[in-house]
Formats: sequence, structure tokens, C-alpha cells
Amino acid sequence: MNFSRDCPIYRCRSLTFDLAIAVATLAGAGLIDPAAARGVVHLGELGLDGRLRPVRGVLPAVAAAVAAGHHRVVVPAANAPEARLVPGAVVVGAHSLAQVAHAYGADIDVPDVVPVPSDHLEVARAAPDADLADVLGQDEARTALEVAAAGGHHLLMVGPPGSGKTMLAARLPGLLPDLTEAEAVEVTAVHSVAGTFDPGGGLLRRPPFEDPHHTATPASIVGGGSGVPRPGAASRAHRGVLFMDEAPEFSTAVLQTLRQPLEHGELVIHRASGVARFPARFQLVLAANPCPCGRGVGKGLECTCRSEQRRRYFSKLSGPLLDRVDLQVDVLPVSRAALDPGSVAETSSVVAARVAAARVAQAVRLAGTPWRTNAEVPGAWMRARLGPDRRLVGDLDRALDRGLLSLRGVDRVLRVAWTLADLAGRPGPRRSDIGQALLLRTRGQGLT
Repeated sequence: MNFSRDCPIYRCRSLTFDLAIAVATLAGAGLIDPAAARGVVHLGELGLDGRLRPVRGVLPAVAAAVAAGHHRVVVPAANAPEARLVPGAVVVGAHSLAQVAHAYGADIDVPDVVPVPSDHLEVARAAPDADLADVLGQDEARTALEVAAAGGHHLLMVGPPGSGKTMLAARLPGLLPDLTEAEAVEVTAVHSVAGTFDPGGGLLRRPPFEDPHHTATPASIVGGGSGVPRPGAASRAHRGVLFMDEAPEFSTAVLQTLRQPLEHGELVIHRASGVARFPARFQLVLAANPCPCGRGVGKGLECTCRSEQRRRYFSKLSGPLLDRVDLQVDVLPVSRAALDPGSVAETSSVVAARVAAARVAQAVRLAGTPWRTNAEVPGAWMRARLGPDRRLVGDLDRALDRGLLSLRGVDRVLRVAWTLADLAGRPGPRRSDIGQALLLRTRGQGLT
């Protein structure tokens, strides 16, 4: 069977076609019945001893085969559980080429062989099972987290060590709705190609969570490596959350490579042998200290950093990168009042219910469009729905005139304003929503 260069099977360069070539050779030599093998997709690596070795990327390959109308698939036995997750696939697992040839009519004995086990998997880590009720205080940051979950917005949190930035970020996946069936197949396919998927648990139904260390290389974040490119943390976070703690400590090369997926939702990796495209539509959460020593909050009296050190530290987060982050908030130290036993914080389930209702409102409004959340909607479409009354966006006009916002920043404030309206159950944003969105975008700097 032939596949075009646009087919996911063709693009999955980690997938070997040894079994398919061997079956075609045997059929051409008349050793097996060609009619029996016709229309069957064969996937797998063939060892020198005739055993079939498992390969990565079986799930997307089988899904592409079924979509092309070929439902019968033969794979290595170790890949069979993963292949059977594809709806409509009729999967046969085989241990050796002799077993496949015998099934197609070859007059040979099938030897008993020791099955080739699956490679050791670095199974994708599930999102942290943590509740938002564990976070004390931080009302503004909690609001920003809820807005981020409701509209699919990127988030930057700036605050001293111990203020709860990591705790907040770890609780964002718990506020997001389950993946749809199509999204689950899409996310699972990425992890299958990456070699981080265990088929024993079925399709991945919850948004993934990736939190690479700040010493990570560009290849580990965006994908690549020697030989066949593999998805990096950004693609493994597809339809989920990519959390970068101590963001200014990441190398400039890593931070700048994020601009492409933030804008287009995919990563393109060029190699001499071809081009690999991996989906990467994730929610980016950045956490940063206000300065290298971390004590430059409030009046900064305890800060030991020189002014040029502070500028150099935060300048790692470039303007073009921050311009793509919708929500930017300060996370201040928790006050003693937050420790009052009588204060009760909302749980993740309560907030997740409001997020789900906001997502439903967006789905209704965006029905018939290619967009799913407010974070994906172009500015022109939103401005057209606001109407001609400029008084509604007066605060944005002034911020633009003063240079506090770029044109892209204006559109992103409008996206957040729509999300605030969805959370409140209103059909559209009010001026107060736009004002609050502006505060959530600029950390309140320069607005007084």
C-alpha cells in the first residue's frame, strides 16, 4: 500500500517497515499467497533471528491506516495492546516472521521463539493530584489560574521563593476539563511516538503536565536528538500544561524556541533527511523570582542585587516571548491572615465546575469556527463582536497610546476579557472586565 508524504505513517520516521518489506518479498517470490496479504498493513522491525521487535509510534500509524480504509493490521506482539486502542482496527500480534508467513499459507514450521519484550518505557508522568484548597491566600493568583484554565491562556507568575508559584502551577491541570475522544487519541499518539506511553492504562484522558528542569537543552524541550527526531517536553505537553519554574534560569535558546509553538501550536524540526512536525498546543506557565536573590519584592529593602543584575536577570524573558503571555501576575508572600483556621479556600472541583461552564459558553460562541478557546481567537473577530462603541475599550486605547501594550497585547487583553465574561455568565465583556483583564496582563505596572 502507498502513503503520501502528508500521511502520519510516512512522517513517523521512527517507524520501521521491515515486516512489510519482508512480506512483500515473500509474496513476490510466490512463497506466500499474495491475496491473503493484500490490503493488510504490516508494521514492525525484523530482527536477524526472524523475531519481530516492537517499534514506537504504532498508535498514530494504525490510526492513519484505519482512516485510509485499511482496518487489518499486523504488528509485533508487544505492540498489539497499543494498536488495539484504535477504534475500528482489527489487530493481529505476531512474534516472528515465520508466524506471519505461515498464516499466509507458507509451507514452513513455526518455531517457538522467546518473545521480544517491550522496550523500557519512561512512562509519561500524570498531572499532580493536588487540590487548589491547599494553597493559602493568593486570591489574585488563584483568580489568574482560574482565568487561565477557563480560556486556555498562558500565565506568568512573579514572586519570591516560597510564595506558592509552584503549588499554583501544579494545580492548573486539575482545573482543566477531560480531553475529548479526538484529543485523547491525538495526545496519546504524541506519547506513543515519544516512547512514553504505556498502553495498559488505555488512552490518555487527562491533560498532560510537563515541568522540565531549567538545565534542559533546546532539544529536550522542542524535540530532536540524534538520528530520528523525537517529541520534546513541549509536544508531550500538547493539550496540557508546560510549566517552566525559575524561567529566567532557562537558556535563551530554550526560551526563544517556544515562540513558534506559542504562535502556531506546532513544532517543526528540520533534519538533513527531512522535516518532522509535532503538535504543541499547550498552556505555558512561567514562574520567576523578581530578581536573582529573590527578595526584591515590595520596596526591595532586603534585596542584595545590583540594578544591572536585576535587569539582566529578567531580560532573559524577552519582550516577544512575554507579549505572547496573556496573564502576568505578582505572587506576593502569604500574610499571617491566610493562616487563620477559619479561612476556607475553594477546592479544585468547585473551580473546575466554573471552568467547565465557561468552556461550554466558548464552545457555543465559537461553533462553526476552527477555534476552541478564547486564547485561540484572532483579535479582529473579537473586535468585530464588541461593536463600534469605543468607550468600552477606552482603557485599552490609552494603554496603547502610552506604549504599555502592543497591538498584539491589546488583542490578548480582549481575549482575557471575554474569558472573564464567560466565567461570570455574561454574553460579552463589560468595561470592568476589560479593566480587570488589563490588570492581569500588566501586573498593574504603569496603569496608575
